[in-house]
Amino acid sequence: MRLSSSFVPTLRETPAEAQIASHRLMLRAGLVRQTASGIYAWLPMGFRVLQNIAAIVRAEQDAAGAQELLMPTLQTADLWRESGRYDAYGPEMLRIKDRHERDLLYGPTNEEMITDIARGALRSYRELPQILYHIQWKFRDEVRPRFGVMRGREFLRKDAYSFDRDYAGAVLSYRKMMLAYMRTFRRMGLQAIPMVADTGPIGGDLSHEFIILAPTGESQVFYDAAFEEIDYSSSSFSTGSEADLNRFFDLMTTHYAATDEKHDAGAWARLDPARRREGRGIEVGHIFYFGQKYSKAMGFSVAGPDGAVIVPEMGSYGIGVSRLVGAIIEASHDDAGIVWPDSVAPFRVAILNLRVGDAATGTITEALYEKLGGQALLDDRDERAGAKFADADLMGVPWQMIVGPKVAAAGRVELKRRATGERHEVSLEDALSRVA
Repeated sequence: MRLSSSFVPTLRETPAEAQIASHRLMLRAGLVRQTASGIYAWLPMGFRVLQNIAAIVRAEQDAAGAQELLMPTLQTADLWRESGRYDAYGPEMLRIKDRHERDLLYGPTNEEMITDIARGALRSYRELPQILYHIQWKFRDEVRPRFGVMRGREFLRKDAYSFDRDYAGAVLSYRKMMLAYMRTFRRMGLQAIPMVADTGPIGGDLSHEFIILAPTGESQVFYDAAFEEIDYSSSSFSTGSEADLNRFFDLMTTHYAATDEKHDAGAWARLDPARRREGRGIEVGHIFYFGQKYSKAMGFSVAGPDGAVIVPEMGSYGIGVSRLVGAIIEASHDDAGIVWPDSVAPFRVAILNLRVGDAATGTITEALYEKLGGQALLDDRDERAGAKFADADLMGVPWQMIVGPKVAAAGRVELKRRATGERHEVSLEDALSRVA
């Protein structure tokens, strides 16, 4: 993408309404623009990041055996009346009437709809288990939306729903999703920790929030250093092996981890001080087993063995895709701007032509741009060098290839790693190799 002809409206000054780092930087770097309270348009650079995050989420869901579908944003109120949630949900739900005066709602979540889809298609216990997911926009009418995409009214979320023939199967689906989630966050360059969450009237221990560490996080977190040492991407854990899933779950739940709301001072005191870690955290995902809450309320059953009737056991698994954009920035930024992890960055490299119109710098930057293709953002604007450096740091692209007249005359390029600030003068071939 050539910056001279691209829609990337960066800002020099921080908007007054932006209270936290991610909101400030997303506005300044031209990732989003607010269109209404708590509602944002995703501009080209921000949309690329959103797509990269969704692609990682999708890949790990698929690898765990979940199947993608797409449910509509509008839902009929009748489904929610079946489950008993329509009147109980509260003012966060946006309720709508169509021209025929039928009650609709802009879905804040999809338990009722997915249960209705499953009950219309599944007939036998032999068709279970199933895990279905989609990545779709949601709406919750927050009283005071704030912090940009971290707490907006409209948001993009991945939600998956599992259907199993019994509790043992539901536990296995739950553990499969836990492994998938830990791998998902690791691929995004994030340190995530699963922490036991409230299960409400269902009880048990099958509810976990996934907290990523960030200095500006909303919760205080306490955890065992063991979480920093686990290789979640290791092939030693297979989502297709019950033994591996059980071993992984034991590993995740044996070590101490709690937010300030559930912190156990006694258990913390018994942990070796050398292994104690504290910090701030942001919730980016939640997995939850809720048994037959919806399947029973909505009359969903399948034929079981020997003429029995089975009411499927269910669970839900959410990841805040748009929230992750803000959370990653909260976890990875500095005074100059965003520091994107390689896997989610809008571009892999920014090529800076420091003297537009100079034959040597033009030849080299064009050659690099052609070889890197869609991975590169070429700053070919007729701007001073300082402005280009500032914008490149603000946008946070992982690598910068800086081409000024001096290095161009030698047929070389200055390569900068955004995360560390390290700069080295290297050959074009070496620069391309390192970036690749």
